[in-house]
Amino acid sequence: MALRSRLDKLDRSVFSRRALVLFGAQGALAAALGGRMYQLQVVDGEKYAARARRSRIRPSLLAPVRGQVFSRDGKPLAVNRHNYRLVLYREDVEDVAATLDRLGEIVPLPPLRRKALMEEIKRTRAFLPVVLAENLRWEEFAEANANAPALAGISPELGLTRHYPQADYAGHLVGYVAAASERDVERAGEDASLLKLPGMRIGKSGVERIEEVALRGKAGLSRVEKDVHGRPIRELERREGTAGEDLTLTLDLGLQKYAMQRMGEESGAVVVMDIYDGDVLAMASTPGFDPNGFVLGLSHKDWGALRDNEKRPLNNKAVSGLYPPGSTFKMVVALAAMEAGLVGPGHSVYCGGHIELGSHRFHCWKRGGHGHMNLHTGLKQSCDVYFYDIAKRIGIKRLAEVARKFGIGVLPEIGLFDAKAGTMPDVAWKRAKLKQPWYPGETLHAGIGQGYLSSSPLQLAVMTARIANGGYQVHPRLVRARNGERVKSRSLIGTGIDDAHIEAVKRGMYAVVNEQGGTAYRSRITAAGHEMCGKTGTAQVRRITTAERATGVLKNSELPWKLRDHALFVAYAPADDPRYAIAVVVEHGGGGSTVAAPIARDVLLKLQFPREIPEGAVPEGAAPVFAVKKEKDDENEDA
Repeated sequence: MALRSRLDKLDRSVFSRRALVLFGAQGALAAALGGRMYQLQVVDGEKYAARARRSRIRPSLLAPVRGQVFSRDGKPLAVNRHNYRLVLYREDVEDVAATLDRLGEIVPLPPLRRKALMEEIKRTRAFLPVVLAENLRWEEFAEANANAPALAGISPELGLTRHYPQADYAGHLVGYVAAASERDVERAGEDASLLKLPGMRIGKSGVERIEEVALRGKAGLSRVEKDVHGRPIRELERREGTAGEDLTLTLDLGLQKYAMQRMGEESGAVVVMDIYDGDVLAMASTPGFDPNGFVLGLSHKDWGALRDNEKRPLNNKAVSGLYPPGSTFKMVVALAAMEAGLVGPGHSVYCGGHIELGSHRFHCWKRGGHGHMNLHTGLKQSCDVYFYDIAKRIGIKRLAEVARKFGIGVLPEIGLFDAKAGTMPDVAWKRAKLKQPWYPGETLHAGIGQGYLSSSPLQLAVMTARIANGGYQVHPRLVRARNGERVKSRSLIGTGIDDAHIEAVKRGMYAVVNEQGGTAYRSRITAAGHEMCGKTGTAQVRRITTAERATGVLKNSELPWKLRDHALFVAYAPADDPRYAIAVVVEHGGGGSTVAAPIARDVLLKLQFPREIPEGAVPEGAAPVFAVKKEKDDENEDA
């Protein structure tokens, strides 16, 4: 009994200690929990309440209405039109595959598109919408509405999409919009969230890209109450965004269409600009492309056809095509020579068909030579030997300095992302680029616009405009007005070239077209007061060997298309009171006098006589002025 009593007392003692420890632990836990609750509810209560409110009421960005683009005469170039689309909300759909099957009976869903949709739906949270089809025809949209009970979870919606009414007539210049890439989002800064919105499109090329910020506008804001799963319950506040700016371009749509049609199946470019304010009146690059295809989505076949076309329809050749300027560069060579004081208008050179430099022979285009040439006749008949001689006298350094004053080798200040600066080579350029010295023969090549020299049609138009306006540094521009307010043109700054030297060159350009024996005489304008002054150019793309010269140089028609010479022509009009400058480049077109000059003549006639070109505007017996069927204005009902 005594033993049992002691054991009972020991058990009670152990139990009491364990109970004490347990109660102590519970007390400590309760104290910690109480302290934490005090901190959450009292100390940090306001902070967590604010978080709760933010998670319950979530702000959402609203995409602004994109600004529209018009030609100088008010014709729509890029507008917004109704976009009939079908959107899927997966949380309302029991069987996505079956729903898509039913939809496919109304709206075509090709296998690749259906597969892409299934993958997108799996990636997207159930309450977020997925666009199944857009830009539907009204009939398709109406049928989807009529079959709404059988298409649970699919919502027909009306939105806006970009449309380009002029299609391929202005595709390169206006550009197109597409969904933002990850890189676009990274570069967007504070607008990154806006670019992530479903259906948001941004400019990818042309004016759509360079004016993206202005056209995009400012986002609006919607405050929506949502449940704990993120589903919207009701909209508490809505502030619409600021629409993007409407832009009026300098483009003359009638002239642009005419230039595109006049080029026909040729590959090349036509650029027309005002010589004083720099307005680009036409910028035609052929072949063109329809930017609507990029908005709606190109098929693999259509994309392949554009990508693999040897005439590169996706390239804006007016600003990114680089070509040897050929003889169109000879005016700059003449100006450089006169500015250096080494050559005057009366300087005479005998052309016997070639000039020798060391052991090398540099040939004139006229095999038998031109005889005695001065500046006037050298330009008029485009004598290569004359310009070889004066280029050798002035050297490449002086030639490059004057050329850059006229825009050659300088990136045009037009803003287009695909614009290129071309190359005005000199000693420093060759040393930096090729790690080689400059050779005297390379100066002779530059003297006739060949060798390393390259320029775009836009640069040639700028060069011609600066000659025509008396030597002022006009810059090309594309935007004429923003939201109806005119954009002020830049003040003109002189090149510092002597007026007498400019006038001497202009007289030579007049002779090229209007004096018998001039290389473009057959393409002259005979309408009084509307004559043009110009310069032909033919740029070689292959080397003519000594053996070929001995047996006879092959004609362009005897060569594959890619080995034929480029045809070039630059001009301004009217001759007595210049206002417009033009540059025409026809890739592998052959001779500038026979191919490019007639195109420039017709475009300048169309510009000066927009309604009807009068009889007698071209010489009797000359090729008739190109006429196109008048098209009905393409007005857009949603503009």
